[in-house]
Amino acid sequence: MSLRVAVFASGGGSNFQAIAENAVNYRVTLVVCNRSEAGVLGRAHNLGVPAHVLSPRAFESDKLYAIALLELLHSEKIDLIALAGYLCKIPATVVEAFWGRILNIHPALLPRFGGKGLYGRRVHKAVVEAKEAFSGATVHFVDEEYDTGPILLQKKVPVLPEDTPDSLAERVLAVEHQIFPEALDLIAQGRVQIKGRHVIIRPIKTHDD
Repeated sequence: MSLRVAVFASGGGSNFQAIAENAVNYRVTLVVCNRSEAGVLGRAHNLGVPAHVLSPRAFESDKLYAIALLELLHSEKIDLIALAGYLCKIPATVVEAFWGRILNIHPALLPRFGGKGLYGRRVHKAVVEAKEAFSGATVHFVDEEYDTGPILLQKKVPVLPEDTPDSLAERVLAVEHQIFPEALDLIAQGRVQIKGRHVIIRPIKTHDD
């Protein structure tokens, strides 16, 4: 039985589409968005995936927001959460309830160029200004802090001498579209184990094992 994935997104939703269209051992069954005008909602509609708009600003407290999120996730029987450009911090109670089952995609090679306030174009601008030889994308598990959870997958992208933040962003995004579905599928296959701050990816079992 394939795992049920909820994608949280705040923007255009290209990572959501890559995750949904490249699913093998999982299914995207829910989109959660904090902005009613976000492009991801149109993509979800086109792919027939139910979408809900839940903004922290609509609730009187973070606690009530967390309760609403958990009620929605449990009602939809969600197994995994994929944060795909979601610009709200996940409440600690949700992280605790789904520990080891929340993944985030970050447009750099963590732990470099991560942390609060470093997202989207800001990351690529910082990389270009630092004259890095490489950037890339990281899929990591979510903990209580920004971009500090155990890393599952990373892939490098060369930073070219003529790169601008926008040109670098385009190539990094293409890599994100590759490794995010791959990471979700690894979990869906039961091949991922978290040991402290490290992630172990088990090999594919064969009939001889």
